[in-house]
Amino acid sequence: MANPKRKTSKARRDKRRSHMALRAPAVTKCPECMEPKLPHRLCMNCGYYNHQMVIEIKEEKEE
Repeated sequence: MANPKRKTSKARRDKRRSHMALRAPAVTKCPECMEPKLPHRLCMNCGYYNHQMVIEIKEEKEE
């Protein structure tokens, strides 16, 4: 089995790992109800996608 000839320096190791950081998801506003939603996805608040109603959202009754 192959073994490394030299110790990998901290700088080289960390440069390799520079793309592993987590990023916050991109959030956009729904053009219909102005609620935050993920881009290119249906708005779960109003049921619209691309200015067209895709699903009917039933409003829950508050007692």
